[in-house]
Amino acid sequence: MKRNRWDDYYARRARDEKWLARSIYKLKEIDEKFKLIQKGGRLLDLGCYPGSWSQYGIKNAGLHGDVVGIDVNFPNRLSSRNFRFIQSDVLTASLDLLAGEIGPRDLVLSDLAPQTTGIRSTDAGRSMLLAHRAAEFALLLLKKKGNFVCKVFENEDLTPFKAKLSRHFLKIRLFRARATRKKSREVYLVGLGFL
Repeated sequence: MKRNRWDDYYARRARDEKWLARSIYKLKEIDEKFKLIQKGGRLLDLGCYPGSWSQYGIKNAGLHGDVVGIDVNFPNRLSSRNFRFIQSDVLTASLDLLAGEIGPRDLVLSDLAPQTTGIRSTDAGRSMLLAHRAAEFALLLLKKKGNFVCKVFENEDLTPFKAKLSRHFLKIRLFRARATRKKSREVYLVGLGFL
């Protein structure tokens, strides 16, 4: 019997603990380190499918929290009265229209990932395109002192991206979560204290 290479410790743990995806443990570790999600918090989850980051946000923001998820795919296994889904492509969506619909946020999350090709430069470029778009959402929607988490593949464009965002946040940190697969080049940029 052939073993599924994606069925690792974190995937099995997520199933056992009723999370929608293994990526939950990345956000959980980031949140525990930086204390991002507060009770009653207003969150935006970009690329929310299959829903584990929104699921975690809903749980931690509590009954008075408000979580909005945007994706082209509907997270059909996620339902909560304080979750709203907007079906849209993050790259082509009108920021101004969405801003009016979503309103100010305490936290903007982006676990967006490109369709990978296996060609490092192509994948890194696509990842940076998504990261820049996520940053546009964050700069438009974050409340003062709000926070931003964005996945990006490590590459030579990461340093200027980090420098650009450092003008808008009190602190910028790069973080590699333990649940990240060993061969992955993904890191999370964490912007703390939106100015």
